[in-house]
Amino acid sequence: MKSFHAFFPAFVGLTTFTLPANGQKQKDVRPNIIFILADDMGYGDLACYGNQIIKTPNIDKLAKEGVRFTNAYAGSAVSSPSRCSLLTGKHTGHTTIRDNFAKKGGITGLKNGNKIQRANILAEDTTIATILSAAGYRTCLVNKWHLDGFNPNAGPLDRGFDEFYGWLVCKDESNLPYYYPALRYYNRELKEIPENKNNARGIHDSDLSVRESIDFIERNKKNPFFLYLAFDVPHEPYVINDTEPYKSMNLSDPAKLYAALITHTDQAIGRLIDYLDKNNLRENTLIIFTSDNGAATMAPIPELNCNAGIKGHKAQLYEGGIKEPFIVNFPKRIKGGKVLKNLIYFPDVMPTLAGYANAKLPRNTDGISIKPLLEGKKQITDDRTLYWEFPGTQVAVRKGKWKAVSVKKGVELELYDISKDPNETNNLADKYPGIVSELANEIKRQHTPSPYWPIDGEE
Repeated sequence: MKSFHAFFPAFVGLTTFTLPANGQKQKDVRPNIIFILADDMGYGDLACYGNQIIKTPNIDKLAKEGVRFTNAYAGSAVSSPSRCSLLTGKHTGHTTIRDNFAKKGGITGLKNGNKIQRANILAEDTTIATILSAAGYRTCLVNKWHLDGFNPNAGPLDRGFDEFYGWLVCKDESNLPYYYPALRYYNRELKEIPENKNNARGIHDSDLSVRESIDFIERNKKNPFFLYLAFDVPHEPYVINDTEPYKSMNLSDPAKLYAALITHTDQAIGRLIDYLDKNNLRENTLIIFTSDNGAATMAPIPELNCNAGIKGHKAQLYEGGIKEPFIVNFPKRIKGGKVLKNLIYFPDVMPTLAGYANAKLPRNTDGISIKPLLEGKKQITDDRTLYWEFPGTQVAVRKGKWKAVSVKKGVELELYDISKDPNETNNLADKYPGIVSELANEIKRQHTPSPYWPIDGEE
């Protein structure tokens, strides 16, 4: 059996098409859009996904009154490539960013005192913000970008967003101390957070992010808006002033902190929803909640059942690294109380939002619009290939019930029937060599070479 590393190039170019702004007429009834992204949240971290310890009543309510997916996948198993996939509608065989660090090229900077290289999202990478702005939406990113690498000219305002409140990789101090930042970008200006001056823990990052989100909506509520709210929670280090309601529970200190971070952020989301309700915005606001990748190895995974028993974790392409909670809520158009098993992933977000916003898509996106599915129509989403890669080290492909995966360079593909074996315990590669061969050919077809991550035979 051939190694998956015997890829061949299949370059797909990117052409951008845009719609002119329509002036936002008074009768414009297109929905407001709020996309909420957690950071390193496991598939099993929410009560509505079966967690018996962590309390998430506000997110649970979004799920109960909306649509909850049980076969939804992030764009990758770590932050930068996952977010690049989300915003560009491309899988990691085609995205500019395919790992947090670059093997070649990019810009050199420091992480924990060590020199590393990072790639950044490019000007020619059309983003969700780009197409929604062109369609007349006011767009805003709050908190985590993680697509600038070390390039100060690759921030959200340079890639389609009208407003930005948060932190950048290229400016370390904009995110320190973690969860209680002393400085923060307000558009292009780095400003002091008075509540956190002199290492004070006056306002938590989640509370600050919701405050900024509400301020953005308040100034733009008369026109359609797109808010991308990217929380830091529950990424390590786990820092929060109060561990209630877990303080008296028989849990380790890391577990208490981890659970408290999630519950605290759930409460912040509740305040955002209350604001929408009080301002008569809730009915016509499409809300999506998910996470960029699975729980990290330092998370209390066994203690809190963060990954709901599935195999793997952050930085692995097993289910635990890429399978995520995915909740869609839109009272005006989506009937609540549905649980869907359809296969979906991050590249589907751009086409779906474009469908609701009447925005023009780039020609070569890798996803599909699931708007019909969300609105109760029959739609088949499982007859296509879903693809992920960490260049030169890991690869995974999902088609229907079958998933082929390799998480180590040079190791042959493992094969799992996810419909019967969601925990990836029974490798069927030897039993079904024909299916392995078919999926290996899919891997070759989906991968395009990258100057930042050349793999064997491409250097």
